[in-house]
Amino acid sequence: MASFNDTLTHAVVDATRHNFGGSPYHYIPTEGVAITFITLFALSTLVHAGQAIVYRMWWLFPTACLCGLLEVLGWSARLWSSFSPSMAAPFEMQITATILGPTPLLAANFVIFGVIIQRLGAQYSRLSPKWYTILFCTGDVVSLVVQGVGGGMAATAAGNGRDPTLGGHIMLGGICFQLFIITIYAICAAEFYVRYSQDWPMLGRVASSGSGVGKDSEYTHESGQMNGRLTVMCGALIFSTTCLFIRAVYRTIELSNGWNGRIISTQVLFNVLDGAMIVLAVYTLNIAHPGLLLGSRLRLAQANNQGVEKEPRIEVTPSPN
Repeated sequence: MASFNDTLTHAVVDATRHNFGGSPYHYIPTEGVAITFITLFALSTLVHAGQAIVYRMWWLFPTACLCGLLEVLGWSARLWSSFSPSMAAPFEMQITATILGPTPLLAANFVIFGVIIQRLGAQYSRLSPKWYTILFCTGDVVSLVVQGVGGGMAATAAGNGRDPTLGGHIMLGGICFQLFIITIYAICAAEFYVRYSQDWPMLGRVASSGSGVGKDSEYTHESGQMNGRLTVMCGALIFSTTCLFIRAVYRTIELSNGWNGRIISTQVLFNVLDGAMIVLAVYTLNIAHPGLLLGSRLRLAQANNQGVEKEPRIEVTPSPN
C-alpha cells in the first residue's frame, strides 16, 4: 500500500497534468455535492434529535444523531478541500469522519431489531433480545474504536511527515470487522424472520405448562402479531441495513486498494456508494421512525403493563434447530 506522502507526491504530478490543484484525492471534491450532503445530513440530524426528544428515545443521540454529526463533519472537510485541494488536513479529516460515521447508526438498527424480537416472540430467535443488543452493539463499539485508532494514527503520521500505512491497515481491519458483524447480524435476522413466518420456535425456547417458567420469562409460547406498523418497521430495517452493508463493502474495497488506488480516486463512487447510501439509511429511520411504529419508551412500558397488543397463549411445537 502506498504511503500518504507518496499519494501527495503523485497527486501534485497529476495536478500539473490534469489541473487537480495538488489534491490528494486525485480529483477536486465538487463544491455543490459537498454542500448538498452537508444539508441533507444536518437536516436529518436535527429531525432525529427532535424525534428522540418527542418519543423519549434518548439512545438515538449516541446513535443516529452521532452518525449525522460525523457525516456533517466529514462532508464539511470535503467542502474545505474543494477550496483548498492541496491541503492534507481536510483529506485526513474526511477520511476519519466518513469511516466512523455509519457505525453508530448500525447500533441503532441492533437496538430496534431487539425490540422487534420482543414484539414477535423471542422463542424464534437464536439469541435473546438482550443478548442481541449486548453482543452486536459491543462488536459495533469495538469496530468504532479500531477505526478511530487507525484513523487517528494515519492522520497523525501524515501530519508529521511519516508513513500512515499502519494506521490505514488498522482502519481497514476495523471496517472488515464491521462488515463481519453486519453479515452475522443479517444471517441471524433472516433466520428469525423465517422461523417466525413458519412458526418454528427454537428447540428448548418454549415454556410449557408446569415447566416452572413464569409469565415474565424471556421465552414464552406467546407469538406477537405482525401488524402493519411492524411490517413497515421490519422493511425499513432491512433496507437501512442493506444500505450500510453496501457502503461497508465499498469502503473495504476502497481501503484495500490503497491510498493511491483507482477506487479512492474516483469521486462518483464515493458520492454514490458512501454518501448516498448513508443518506438513504438515516432518512429511512427518520421516515419509518421506531417511536412512531413501535411506540415511545413510555408507551412501550404502558403496553407491557396493560397487556396491550398481546395475543392469547397458544401451544406450539418446537422444531429441531
